[in-house]
Amino acid sequence: MSKRNPRLQPSRSADQPCPCGRPKRYGECCGRLHEGSAKAATAEDLMRSRYSAFVVGDEAYLLRSWHPDTRPAGADPDPHTEWLGLEILSTGEGTPFHNEGTVEFRARFREGGRASELHEHSRFLRHEGAWVYLDALDS
Repeated sequence: MSKRNPRLQPSRSADQPCPCGRPKRYGECCGRLHEGSAKAATAEDLMRSRYSAFVVGDEAYLLRSWHPDTRPAGADPDPHTEWLGLEILSTGEGTPFHNEGTVEFRARFREGGRASELHEHSRFLRHEGAWVYLDALDS
């Protein structure tokens, strides 16, 4: 299950801009979290890294960063989805000093030539010392 879908971002390298929107290279931003050499310091960091995992097709990271109580059997990113950008709308707690946090975000994408967006208010918890995605709050 530890696979990368090369059809999503065949040219993503450590030197390219990070998909999460921060002004860093992928290798020094979300790439470190994906490969396991660093952990997310905040709930927002985890949210950004999960968005980037969808962009690069890293199903293994998506599952590792999902709380075991709500984790699905699979999270294979759709190779036909073109992710266009992430906007963080708000955060609640989720700092290095918290055990819970929320992140409201908007992720823009295109499927079948049609532009759309995912708007979610997500909950994150610390599990075994690491931030993980729990679920989406009801709107």
